[in-house]
Amino acid sequence: MQFLDFEKPLEDLTAQLDKIKGIAEKNHVDMSASIKELEASLVQTRTHIYQNLTPWQRVQLSRHPERPYTNYYISRICNKFTELFGDRNVGDDKAIVGGFAEIDGDPVMIIGHQKGTNTKMRQLRNFGMANPEGYRKALRLMKLAEKFNRPIVTLIDTPGAYPGLEAEERGQGEAIARNLFEMVNLKVPVICIIIGEGASGGALGIGIGDRVVMLENTWYTVISPENCSTILWRSWDFKVQAAEQLKLTSKDMSGFGLVDGVIPEPIGGAHSQPEAMAGTLKAYIVKTIAELKKINADKRIEQRIEKFSNMGFYQD
Repeated sequence: MQFLDFEKPLEDLTAQLDKIKGIAEKNHVDMSASIKELEASLVQTRTHIYQNLTPWQRVQLSRHPERPYTNYYISRICNKFTELFGDRNVGDDKAIVGGFAEIDGDPVMIIGHQKGTNTKMRQLRNFGMANPEGYRKALRLMKLAEKFNRPIVTLIDTPGAYPGLEAEERGQGEAIARNLFEMVNLKVPVICIIIGEGASGGALGIGIGDRVVMLENTWYTVISPENCSTILWRSWDFKVQAAEQLKLTSKDMSGFGLVDGVIPEPIGGAHSQPEAMAGTLKAYIVKTIAELKKINADKRIEQRIEKFSNMGFYQD
């Protein structure tokens, strides 16, 4: 397991525990008391650290290299999954995956950002930064889901839409704006879940739904802390302060009414117990789809429009 900088106490305790277990196994001595003591200390330290996380530490957790991505959740949540490719215009964007699936026998359309699990795959997936064809592929799949009356689930995890010149030439802004307009008017239930990073229009492009929720250790805002720091202070060195000022955590977003709820993660983050996290996510999706199906399609659209229209506040 990889440890982040604020997890140094956990790394030290884990190393001690592994060392004692190694000695006990090699020398055939009973060190169960010491092992039990260290394990209790590890649990206590982990609980203390994760109950007092700063906004920047949550940003770090959302980017943990071992954190589950969309393809992992699909493999654990869905009984069947048939991936669909291409936007029928330019090509297939590997930063966004999607297709028809079944969750406990119920058909759905599931779409999400995919970052890649190693260097080669991260390059192939463009680190989860979608091009216009990725958002157009997502919209094509949503319209297909609407045609066959299947609920839509989107899993959001991106540092932002790809900002390259070629993406702008092919209409990055228009593609995202089109998705916002079309998703508001979809006649099927739409559930959007932020499973990692939720940055700017890259997240919004598949983030308009009847329910928009965040995992506990994720973030959702208009700009990353690093880029915010660069703009305001002309340096990345103030990213910690930027993370605090942006109010980007799941608790902040829920408090502002910009998301509909927060899904708790296991202590230690989603990467520490990915199977448990997938189970929690599946339970939420199944329950929420059942709730949304009971609402008339026109009523759902009306509520969706009203929800997003009422977002935001200001002071004179």
